[in-house]
Amino acid sequence: MKIRRTWMAVLACSTFALASCHTAPPPMMRPAAFTPLGVSAPYLSGDVIGGHRSRAAKMRAAKIRPLPPAMAAAYMARLDRELRQQTAGIGLDVLNLGGSIVVRIPATFTFDAGSSSVKPQTDATLLEIARTVKSMNQTFVDVLAHTDTTGTPQGNLALSEKRAAAVASYLAGHGVSKGRIASHGFGESAPLYVVDDTEMKRAANRRIEIRLVPYFG
Repeated sequence: MKIRRTWMAVLACSTFALASCHTAPPPMMRPAAFTPLGVSAPYLSGDVIGGHRSRAAKMRAAKIRPLPPAMAAAYMARLDRELRQQTAGIGLDVLNLGGSIVVRIPATFTFDAGSSSVKPQTDATLLEIARTVKSMNQTFVDVLAHTDTTGTPQGNLALSEKRAAAVASYLAGHGVSKGRIASHGFGESAPLYVVDDTEMKRAANRRIEIRLVPYFG
């Protein structure tokens, strides 16, 4: 009887481990230069999408309290720390740009080629990001999408707009207030590599960025 109980316990543990293997997202490979490139691009240091005044009005309508300036540094440091813990080892990058935080995600992690539907296997990672962004709600959330130069500029722009909207909808569907979120597709106009003549460079240019900017009112 004791042997039978031990065997059933081992079988249960094995089943749990197997299920975990199917649900955990696989580590993603990315170019070695993926992190440092593009951190000084003008679109990352400019105003939030749609302008601060318009976005702040939506934040007030959503009854989100502004962040006291004196608390901003500690608040953003905590947000940075939590996002880094959640994304460690899976090929995403968290970039602290001083006045904002950017989560940079390779597009191949989130979408199939030519698709704007979020891959089911990335759900767990995006869900963790959504939970943190939801709980620390005193930030604007800009979702930005980029492509490489494969295809036409018009087609790439349309695809990037759909992908940015898809990730924005995902965040909103998982508890992030719609009043905080805006999305924008850049197509191929803001590359990390201006000449993407290798697959490594094209892979770096295909990306999603979630930009978090403190809301001061």
